[in-house]
Amino acid sequence: MRSFTRTEARNARAAAGFLLPFLALFLLCFLAPIGYAVYESLLKVERSGPLGLGGGPEEVFAGLDNYAQALGNDSFVAAVGRVVLFGAVQIPVMIVLATTLALLLEAASARWVGFFRTAFFLPYGVPGVIASILWGFLYVPGISPFVEMARGAGWDLDFLARDTVLWSIANIVTWQFTGYNMLVLIAQLKAVPNELYEAARIDGANAWQVARHIKLPLLRPALVLTTVFSIIGTLQLFAEPMVLRPLTNTIDSGYTPNLHAYNEAFTSNNQHAAAAEAVLLALVACVLSFGFLRITGRRGRDGGT
Repeated sequence: MRSFTRTEARNARAAAGFLLPFLALFLLCFLAPIGYAVYESLLKVERSGPLGLGGGPEEVFAGLDNYAQALGNDSFVAAVGRVVLFGAVQIPVMIVLATTLALLLEAASARWVGFFRTAFFLPYGVPGVIASILWGFLYVPGISPFVEMARGAGWDLDFLARDTVLWSIANIVTWQFTGYNMLVLIAQLKAVPNELYEAARIDGANAWQVARHIKLPLLRPALVLTTVFSIIGTLQLFAEPMVLRPLTNTIDSGYTPNLHAYNEAFTSNNQHAAAAEAVLLALVACVLSFGFLRITGRRGRDGGT
C-alpha cells in the first residue's frame, strides 16, 4: 500500500480543514433537522386512564400512523393539490416572463438597460410578508383602486373571492420572483461567447433567429435551475396566504400544506402529525423536482442525438 508523502499529507489536512466547517454546518443545519423531523413523525402522544385523564402524556412509537393520518386528512390532501395546481400555472407564466425580460434586456443597447434590470429585480428584495401586505391593500374592496375602477366600469371584481384568491397569491409570487429568475437567465446569457452571435449575424440570422436557435438552447441549464427552485418554492408557499388570511374567509387554516402543518403544530399542539406532513411535503418536492430533472435530461439527450 502506497504511503502518503509529506506534501500529500499536508494537502489532505488543508483540504479537510476547508471541508470540515461546511460538513459541520451541513450536518447541523440540514441533516440534523431532517432526521429530527423524521424521528418526531414516528411518535405519538398517549394518555392513560379513563378518557385519557389518568396520567401524564407519554410519547410512544407510532410507526406510520401519523403518515396515514396525514394522507387520510382531506384538508391536507386538498392543500397539496392546490399548490400543485398553483405551480402548474404560475411557474410557466413566471419563467416565460423572466425569459422574455432577460432576452429583451440582454439584446437592448439603450442607456436605461441597467435601470430597468434593477427595477425588475427590486421586488425580490421585498420580504414576502411585506409584499403580501402591499398587495393586500390593492386587493381589499373599499381600499383597492383597481376594484373601484372596475366597479366604475360596471365589473364586479373581487381579488379575494374563492375562485380568484389563489391567482391573486400567484400574482404576488410572480411579481416578487420574476426579477430574480431574470437575473439568473441574464447571467447565463452573458456567459455565451459573442463570437456565436457574430457568426450567426454573418450567416444572415435576424434577432428572432438568434434568440430562438442560439440563446434559448444555451439558456436551458439556467431554465432548468430556475424551474426546480420554483417548484420547491411553490410547495413552501406560506407567507402570502398567511398574511392575506385575515382579509378574507376564503383562506382557511389548511389552505396550503405549510399552513396546515403550522396549525397542526402550534394551534392543535400536535407536532408529531405536523412533522409527518412536513416529511411528506419534502418527499413530494423531491419527486416533482427529480421527475422534472429526469424529463428534461431525457429530452436533452434525445435532442443531442
